Amino acid sequence: MSRASKITLVLTSLSAVGIIYGVHFVQEAQQQSMYQGVVKDRERQRIKQERADELRLQQALQKEYEMVQPVADRPKT
Repeated sequence: MSRASKITLVLTSLSAVGIIYGVHFVQEAQQQSMYQGVVKDRERQRIKQERADELRLQQALQKEYEMVQPVADRPKT
């Protein structure tokens, strides 16, 4: 093998390894980014459910309190 062919082989091999590593790194970063989206979405859904539960509780309490002490309609201004 000539010196030029050895240098070419080494450079192409290193380039191939670099490209493979680069693509792998980008894929890992995208996967982590997508997973963080799922985590954030689950958190938003949990908060939304908590707020809906709190609203139902407040509505039930309001009905209960109105049974004990009726509330007159507000005068229109």
